[in-house]
Amino acid sequence: MPINEKSGAEAEHLDVLIVGAGLSGIGGAWHVQTHCPGKSYAILEGRKTSGGTWDLFRYPGVRSDSDMYTLGYSFQPWREAKAIADGPSILSYIRGTATEHGIDKNIRYDHRVCRASWSSADARWTVEAETGAGNEVVTITCSFLYLCTGYYDYESGYTPEWKGLEKFEGRVIHPQKWPQDLDYTGRNVVVIGSGATAVTLVPSMSTAAGHVTMLQRSPSYVASLPSRDKVADWLRGHLPGRLAYRITRWKNVMVAMTLYNLARARPQFFKRMLRKTAQRKLGPDYDFSHFTPEYEPWDQRLCLIPDADLFKAIRSGKASMVTDQIEEFTETGIRLRSGQHLDADIVVTATGLNMKVMSGLALFVDGAPVDLAGTMTYKGMMYSDIPNLASALGYTNASWTLKCDLTAAFVCRLINHMDARGYTHCTPRRTDPSVTEEPALSFSSGYVQRALASLPRQGSKKPWKLNQNYARDMMSLKYSRIEDGTLEFTRSATGTASRV
Repeated sequence: MPINEKSGAEAEHLDVLIVGAGLSGIGGAWHVQTHCPGKSYAILEGRKTSGGTWDLFRYPGVRSDSDMYTLGYSFQPWREAKAIADGPSILSYIRGTATEHGIDKNIRYDHRVCRASWSSADARWTVEAETGAGNEVVTITCSFLYLCTGYYDYESGYTPEWKGLEKFEGRVIHPQKWPQDLDYTGRNVVVIGSGATAVTLVPSMSTAAGHVTMLQRSPSYVASLPSRDKVADWLRGHLPGRLAYRITRWKNVMVAMTLYNLARARPQFFKRMLRKTAQRKLGPDYDFSHFTPEYEPWDQRLCLIPDADLFKAIRSGKASMVTDQIEEFTETGIRLRSGQHLDADIVVTATGLNMKVMSGLALFVDGAPVDLAGTMTYKGMMYSDIPNLASALGYTNASWTLKCDLTAAFVCRLINHMDARGYTHCTPRRTDPSVTEEPALSFSSGYVQRALASLPRQGSKKPWKLNQNYARDMMSLKYSRIEDGTLEFTRSATGTASRV
């Protein structure tokens, strides 16, 4: 039996081990204790606090980039006034959910999971986690491993190499490591980037900074949405809270799906629609090349701005947009390819994330190391030839939690199905020779392209193909047959496996 290296005793065994106490980990724990009430579980969290992304990011204005009626949990109504919520409010919601349902008592902090080994003979995972300043190793075994670690590296964001950066006399900051002592009052700030973080930082910092320039190599599509949902407000005033929340959630799901399908089917119409919205806030004389990407809508994620705050900051003169490439840094700012010089006291590199699937966890199956790039994703949550393991990964074109809720519910269905039939193993198998490999994601975003070679593949048809569609996934994960001919189930008896 595995030994706990910290105590020397036999390793603790749990039915389900969840890795990560962020938005998806807390949600996953609720599903396990609600739908598999007889199962023991724990959450291992590498940091000293819960909340994941919403505890890590502390930059000015940090907020959701989708509405909280869909980013929130299906089982826990969002009761705040703003549909597009700030980071501290989201963090409070996550932690409040954990406390209300007793999930917080099952979180073990400062446990950095580094290795997981599956044994078919024992029908269990042996998971090793480092804890404390001395990185002592704690060993836990589990029957099912559920990874809720997100998709990016918590230790560092992505910063390109720029000529002359060492000459710059001001401060250079990545939003992922925001210094709480930073005073940008009256300073000239250049925010490098064009994604969700950049469009959040620029209007937020412009209220106190002397001037904020958003420097982008290429534009992104930007859509304005009211920070409050008037329909949700009306429903809350006339219906019981949970019913109002459910209706609003489905309303927003359907609106988002309709807009996404419209953007893909009629991109030129969708572009004109975005441009008209921006023109109303910026005026017809504004140079809209700053909001006119070369790619089609939703080839990259759409940037959401609540209450047109970015447009308002630009219109006020407190912020401006520059679309150009960096030639080099100077002592006082940035020289561009066009020859223009941007004076800067502070440069914020909102240049993206480093993807890190499963938080860099080393996986082994029966002693053999697993190369994730050689696997194929089953229903966007399990992996070919890896038993009793699932991961929570959200949508690229909708709220993260929508898919994670469905995934957690499916994991519980799967566990209960296995118990009812005496199965100990469940493994997705690639048995259909007509299924061909495709890239995991079709996004052209830099963080995706940089990591694409190391990501698991998806297949050319279901159940290996990602839907990126909540309604289809609901049918696939909530109502479809568990034994679909792709999942291989195994019974183990006295260490001997027999496939059924």
